[in-house]
Amino acid sequence: MIEYENLRKLNEPFFAEYQERFQSVLQSGWFILGQQVKEFEDRFATYCNSRFCAGTANGLDALTLALKAFNFEAGKEVIVPSNTYIATILSILSCQLKPVLVEPDLATCNIDPARIEEAITKNTVAIMVVHLYGKCCAMDQVCATGNRYDLKIIEDCAQAHGAMFKNKKAGTFGNLSAFSFYPTKNLGALGDGGCVNTDSAELDKIVRVLRNYGSEKKYYNEIIGVNSRLDELQAAFLNVKLKYLEKINGHKRKLASLYQKDLKGDFIRPLVHPDYHDVFHIYNIRHPRRDQLREYLLGQGVGTEIHYPVPPHRQKAMGGIFGRRDFPISDEIHSTTLSLPISYFHTEDDIRRVTEIINRF
Repeated sequence: MIEYENLRKLNEPFFAEYQERFQSVLQSGWFILGQQVKEFEDRFATYCNSRFCAGTANGLDALTLALKAFNFEAGKEVIVPSNTYIATILSILSCQLKPVLVEPDLATCNIDPARIEEAITKNTVAIMVVHLYGKCCAMDQVCATGNRYDLKIIEDCAQAHGAMFKNKKAGTFGNLSAFSFYPTKNLGALGDGGCVNTDSAELDKIVRVLRNYGSEKKYYNEIIGVNSRLDELQAAFLNVKLKYLEKINGHKRKLASLYQKDLKGDFIRPLVHPDYHDVFHIYNIRHPRRDQLREYLLGQGVGTEIHYPVPPHRQKAMGGIFGRRDFPISDEIHSTTLSLPISYFHTEDDIRRVTEIINRF
């Protein structure tokens, strides 16, 4: 069986270093916002070419705190892609803001910059882009539109650690960016974790206060905040993994290149273009008979996933929020997309085997 993912196998090369870091945290006796968190924040900011990085408990909190940092008036609108993961939408709703869906570009699966302007109203305050699957959005067009209408730009970088657009890294285009360190990510922890990056000292300070009960000084609360701090142990593990992120990304890019070269034309493959440095958190293909293809692959011993089977506007929890509007491009992506094995533990022979099997479908 070629598994889609196996977190033990993925992390096995790092076990010895994890143990060392674990013992260091244990012996230190400092378990909340300690030296490991500070080290990771400094190193990850440097890696991303950002001035600041503030660790959070998870990626959803990172998105939510990024929005809260601007203190937008309740009911204002945030533009967001119609085919994103539900967490992006939840962050907007939790801040009492209104998500406004914009269709993606079918070639990239990212928000279509050409459609953003028509969604802007007098109530629009921000554009929240999502660098889906490990491919950056076309940020030059997005930023141009945002600047023209004086809108804040927030990047959801949950799947894009190290991805670039025109040699500029994900997380450095907007006012604030949010990352997730969920265990399956290219830079994944051994539990939940996230962070908010920015070049603004003022916004960084607000996020740090918000994540810690609204307090900068212990027991003195300046604003209403939350408890959302990157765990010291998870930061320790991320300090190990960060050293290998470029190697992980490089391995996944190599595996993706094998798919790109050898998959038959029946399968719609990801767009590859010199402007985009993709890190392939997910390698997704599209096929009109997706469900039959997935069943066939499972029968042949190949595990797959669907990212994602249901678009936000069709989720039961979202009933009524988006009105009666149709989002046909999002529907097409969600009904045809299939994610193939592309983990750090997979070998080139694994991918050649998957390709050989899928090409017989």
